[in-house]
Parts: sequence; structure tokens; C-alpha cells
Amino acid sequence: MVGAALSGVLLLSACSGGEGGGTGGDSGGSDGGGKGGAAKASAAVLSIEPKDGAQDVAPGAVKVSVATGKLTEVAVTDKDGRPIEGAIASDGLTWTPAAGGLAVGETYKVSAKAADASGVATTATSSFTTLTPKKTSKVEDNVVSGQKFGVGMIISVNFGVKVKNKKDAEKAVTVQASDGTEVKGHWFDNDTRLDLRPADYWKPGTTVKVHLRTKSVELAPGVYGATERDENFTVARSRISEVDARTHQMLVKEDGEPDQTIPIVAGTNLNPSWNGTMVISAKSRMEKMTSEGQTNLKGPGYEAVEPHAMRLTNTGTYLHGNPQARGEAGHANISHGCIGMVDTPEGDENSTAGKVYAASLIGDVVIVRNSVKKEPLDPANGLSGWNTPWSQW
Repeated sequence: MVGAALSGVLLLSACSGGEGGGTGGDSGGSDGGGKGGAAKASAAVLSIEPKDGAQDVAPGAVKVSVATGKLTEVAVTDKDGRPIEGAIASDGLTWTPAAGGLAVGETYKVSAKAADASGVATTATSSFTTLTPKKTSKVEDNVVSGQKFGVGMIISVNFGVKVKNKKDAEKAVTVQASDGTEVKGHWFDNDTRLDLRPADYWKPGTTVKVHLRTKSVELAPGVYGATERDENFTVARSRISEVDARTHQMLVKEDGEPDQTIPIVAGTNLNPSWNGTMVISAKSRMEKMTSEGQTNLKGPGYEAVEPHAMRLTNTGTYLHGNPQARGEAGHANISHGCIGMVDTPEGDENSTAGKVYAASLIGDVVIVRNSVKKEPLDPANGLSGWNTPWSQW
């Protein structure tokens, strides 16, 4: 984390009686005795950054170190006495807080202890107050805690600002899978969005926990995160739909169910469907669809309210009910790029589209092949990150 400029460094050594010396400050005495009962000064010199009484300290600008000795104990507590996680380095020379351990706008006390080569100890204390951000950004994702999602679910985190300190932001978003699956992130949308997924589709039954700890992370110069939240979801059965735009058929493969072939319509040659792996990111019983804002549309514009809509891309591709598909599904491509199934204008729950809609979850995978469209699908377009090889993720 990029720290604010330190207002000073507190160098502390033990006060001593008799021979030996040291600097003053909030320092304890050295342990051990000398001739005539005089305390022996420790050669270890403790340093606590920032200095005692410092204000407006960046949460990451905290460090305890020692010269001519090794750290033995470091305790950092907030104003209520709650301990802050941190670790002494393997060489015993420094202590740093865990990522996200210190919050903004809080007062902390540091108590440190070190010993020299002879085992003579010295102690030091310090207190400081972290800065209160002038600007914050609320960090949001697409996880609804407690829900079930399909095996293609990609966790998408929107930071609301162009992130400069990406390493710190990545540390503030952690994902844990119950089966130990490795999860990695990839930046999209001009570094405002971090999408996270495993190398392959999630295994059904996996429990996934998401931890957002952005409140004390400087995302961009002077802008801190404002979200502290824990979420969880369960991976449901596998359901993968494979659309062949050439044969106008969709093959649905679902765990525990026989394969199902469904007649569909895809995009025309003028407005072909995307090829590639897409993921259902939202569902809507009735959805208004319009050509407004589309730059590559060929022919007249359109506006319609379509039933049983399942969003596949941010640019307006859906798997949905299409009343005009009756008589055309399985034979022709008539849409502006969406994948359509037979339905009524109001949406019939017993129609082909209605049954697919009821059986589908956010996170289910839809793969389109054999469309005449040559332009590749942008992995940032919806939850389409599965089109990026793991080696490049």
C-alpha cells in the first residue's frame, strides 16, 4: 500500500543505570543486572514507525524494526484493546501488519520487545492515529450471499474507480473454495473491475467464500475503499448449453438429466450472434430490449419487451423467449444476435423458453458455435472470462 509521508521515526532504546546509554521516550528498562545491582543496557535498538503521537498515518505505513538484536514480541491494539494481526519476519528484524489489518480513522497502540545477542531485552511503546479518508469508493460485486450459482459463475468486483494500487486491491479481495480450488483474478474495464475464477468450471457442491476488505486500502491516490463484507455461495449442478447457430439447435447437458436438444433461432448474417463461452449473469421474467446505443447494428432499429430473458453479455445478448421463433426455431436465424426459443408474447411457463428459464441459474454456461460472426467475444463483455486461457488469466 502506498503510505503517506511519515512525520518521523521513533528510535527507542532502554534507559539504563550505571554504565551504558540510550535515548529517552516511551521506553521500558532493560532486563538483566550488572555489578552493584545496576541494570545492563541492551544493545538492541527498537524503531517504531510512525513516531509516537503521529496523526493522519496511512494504514500501510506502520513498521516495527530492531537493530543489533531480534524482535521477540510485538502487540498492536486498537482503542478498544482488540489485537491487530501481523507477523515478525523470519529474520526477526521487522514486524508488519497483515493486509487490511489496520483501519482508517482509528487510534492504535504499539508495544514491542526485542533482545540483543546476550539476551538482554528492551521494550518500547508508541501510539498513533490513522488518517480519515477525504474520498472513498464503495466496492461492489455480483455475489448474493447464500445463493446457488452455476458452475460457470465468475465473481466480478467493481471498485468504482480506476485502481492504481492493484496489488493491494487484489489482497483485499480473497476467495476460498471448500475443495481448495485455486482462484485468480483478471483486471478489466480500464482497471476498475476485477473478475475472479478457477482454471476450470467450479465443481458442483463446492462452497465458496468471498471476503471484501477494502475499507483501509488506498485504491487510487487519496481514494480508499469503503467495503467490509463476507459472502458465500454454493455451486449447484452443472448445466451447460451448447448452441449451434448453423443447425439452429441447442444441446443442454445437465447433471442427472438426459441431454435435451432444443430448436432455437440465432442472429442473422447481418447481425450474427457472438461465438464463444458466455455465462448467464442475470434473469428477468420480462425484459425491455432495444437497439439504442448499439453501434454495429445493420438495418432498422428495434424495441421490444421479451419474456424469459437470461442475459449473456453486457452489450445486449440474451437467451430468451421469442414469439417470432414459432415456425422458425430449428430452421432459420432471425434475431439481432440473441438466442431465441419458442414462447408467447406474455411468456408461457410451459413453453420451451419458460421451461429453460425455470431450470436455469445465474452462472450457468452457454456456448455458441458456428455463427458467421468473425469478431472475437471480448472477455470483459459480461462474464465471458472463460474465453481467456488460464495461462493469460
